[in-house]
This record gives sequence, C-alpha cells and structure tokens, in this order.
Amino acid sequence: MLIVFGGTCPHPPIMIPEIGREEANTVKKSQQAMLNLARELKESQAETLVMISPHAPVFRDGIALNFAPRLKGNLSGFRAPQLSFDLVNDLQMAQEIKKQAGDLNIEVVPLEKTEHKYGFSPELDHGLMVPLYFLQKGGIELPLVAISMGLFPFPQLYTFGVAIQKAALNLKKKVAVLASGDLSHRLLPGAPAGYEPRGREFDQKMVRLISEADVKGIINLDRELIERAGECGLRPIIMMLGAFDGFDLKPAVLSYEGPFGVGYMVATIKPEKQNPERQLLAELYVSQTEKIKKRARPESTSFLVQVARETLENYYQGKRKSYTPEDIPPEFARRAGVFVSLKKHGNLRGCIGTIIPQGKNIVEEVANNAISSATRDPRFYPVGIEELADLEISVDVLTEPEPVENLEELYPKRYGVIVRSGSRSGLLLPDLEGIDTPDQQVAIARQKAGIGPGESVKLERFEVIRYK
Repeated sequence: MLIVFGGTCPHPPIMIPEIGREEANTVKKSQQAMLNLARELKESQAETLVMISPHAPVFRDGIALNFAPRLKGNLSGFRAPQLSFDLVNDLQMAQEIKKQAGDLNIEVVPLEKTEHKYGFSPELDHGLMVPLYFLQKGGIELPLVAISMGLFPFPQLYTFGVAIQKAALNLKKKVAVLASGDLSHRLLPGAPAGYEPRGREFDQKMVRLISEADVKGIINLDRELIERAGECGLRPIIMMLGAFDGFDLKPAVLSYEGPFGVGYMVATIKPEKQNPERQLLAELYVSQTEKIKKRARPESTSFLVQVARETLENYYQGKRKSYTPEDIPPEFARRAGVFVSLKKHGNLRGCIGTIIPQGKNIVEEVANNAISSATRDPRFYPVGIEELADLEISVDVLTEPEPVENLEELYPKRYGVIVRSGSRSGLLLPDLEGIDTPDQQVAIARQKAGIGPGESVKLERFEVIRYK
C-alpha cells in the first residue's frame, strides 16, 4: 500500500494570522491541529502530496487536474500578497493518475491546456494555499499534485480515489492524499450561507463518521441534509477516501470548531492492513444502480412525478401520451401553476415553471413543464436521452397567489414570492438554500425580472405542495 497518509483540512483564510489578525486567534485549535497534521504527514515519509480542492475549476463531467510545470499562487485576494507559493508539480504522478482514471472511465480535464479555452487560470486557489501555509510551517516541502473536486455521483468520486491508489502502486511512490474542505457554512445566524439548524447535525455526523472510518455512512448521507448544510468538503473527502479502498483505516479527528458559522474539521487517516471487506467499489456501483431503478419504479414516486418521468421518456422517443379525465385523480383535475425541477447527482439540471397555468389541468401543466425543464432552461444544455435514468424529479404545485402589503408578511421557508412592476414579474420558490430573509428573497426576484432596486413593486406570496 503506497498511499501512506490521508487527511482533511479546513481552508478559511481567516485562520492565517497574517490575514485574520486578531480573529485568527479564535481558531487556535484548528491552527494547532494543522501543525500536528503536518508533523504526522512528515513522519509518514510520503514522497508526493496529492491535494483535492473544492475551489479550483470544477467541471460537471470531468475532474480537473493541474498540469502546469510549477504550481504557483499567492493570497493577494485576501490582502496578503506576501504569502506566495511555488511548488514542484509531480507531473509523472499527475499523468499516471490521469491514465488510471481513464481506465476506470473517469474523465480528467488537464487544467493547463484548458486555460485559453475556458478562461481558467492554473494558479493555486485558496482551498489549497491555506492548508499549504500550515503544512509549510510544519516543514512539509513535497512535490504536489493539485486536483479539483468533481461533480460526479459519489461512487465515481470514490473511484477517482482508487485511481490515485493505482497510480501510486504503479510508480512505487509513497503518496499522501489530503482533502481540503470546510463542513457546514450555515451553523449560526449571520453565517456566510445563512443559518440552517441542520447544519450542525451534518457536522456532528461527519465528525462521527470520519472518526469511525465509516466510508459507506459518508457516501450514503441523506441528500437533503447535505444540501441544507451548505458544505464544500464532502466531495473532496469522498475522493480522498477512495485512495484507501481495500484497507483498514486508523482515523483521528484532531479538532473541530465552528466559531464563524462554518465548520472546520482537521482529521488524519492512516492505512493499516489490507482487508477485502473494505473493497467498496463494486458494492457502491450496485447500490447506485439500485437507487436509479427504484426512482424509475412507479410505486416509489408520486403520481405527478410519474407523469413528468413518463412524459420525458415518451418525448425522447418521439411519442406523447394523452391523459383522459379517467386517468387523472380528482385533486389534479383543476388548473394551477406548476414548477418541474430536474436534478442529476444532486445538482440542478433544469427547472421551468408557470405562475399562471397554461394547461387544462395540473397533469397537462406538469407534462408541458417537464419537457421545458429538460430542453429549454437557458442555464443548461438540453438533457440527453442517456441522462434520463439519472434524473431526480420533483414537482411543485403552486397555491393561488395572494397580495401582501409588506415584507413582514413574507417567510422564505414557507412562502414563495412574486414581484411585479408593470408587465415585468419575477418569482422565487420557497425554502431555497441560502435564502433566509424576505429582503434576500425579494432582491433576487427583482433581479430575475429586471426590476431595479428603486422601482416600486407589488408583492404576492404563495405556498407550494411538493411531490417527489
């Protein structure tokens, strides 16, 4: 086993004394834990350091790997240009990881070659530089491989970690893998992503699961809990854990704190003996396939979601099903505004809806908006037929909008809002991640409608009934 060390590192710039000044003293536990991690990393005798960041360029269908000859960056964006980094890129290891990932059907995007095409810079991001600051303070000066987290399903992210392990074995090189990432960004009122009570629940679970090396528990965390937590570290952690596939692990959580409303966990992972029962790759893919099959079974979803899925399947086969009055449950025979949301691997893939109903009934509204969500959402390329099995579909049926006189009558967790000015209108659904105040809700609805901050508006609120 040539993956000799692993760990998780928080990356708040405020943790660095030259940036955080007095406030940096608030996270002394994390600072000391990072220095302890550096000491243990040094003791591992690793020859190359692989780091995974959530803040490097992220692709939907590939994992970016930095192929710049030297890996450079500085923290001038945080008013500390004197803190600069210039490291040797282990290009041999980077190339071998790319090859092994390709053999496992994981697409790798070489970052240096995409700079001119996509406008990305190969410079290091703060997700890497903040941990590197403490590693260098602890005497770590290793060649680096810089990797971006991916947006693939969790089993494929884990697979990429397996590719790192295979690369280390092929090159017979001792490798350490660190996942950079913070936990929930929503722990306290006034937190960067707003307050969410379940943020602390997510962090507590992650600390426990890491301390128990419960990889399956991490991968199978409740998706709604993950979304509500507003985290950035889960995907890098899963990628890191994949590098230890097939081995017993000795984990240690060195520190956890969240004084600024963001959870910071420092943890180490050390491999022990080989254990076939911890070879999880095949099991994870079987589990993923079963989940996809379950989504497609009519008995596992609501009637309206069945309508949306069946409509899309027919649409991509050049067919369209008509629903007779006998096919439609009485509660859906009326007219109402409807939004259809499509997600793929937990990420939004399309969402289109109508405030004022266009169809004869809710079922027709769902069918029309399902096709629009898949093919006409301007934020995304149209959904391909090969993606249908991976889609998670939800349907929101709107209640009749009612006028409100002031912001005090809005409650973003319960009510959506419609902002109108003349012929322009903007709508925002309720209970959206990061939208915690009526002011935020109205401001975003104004932006969607092209209504300026100083223009007078009429406000309406509505509720939704969500079907999954």
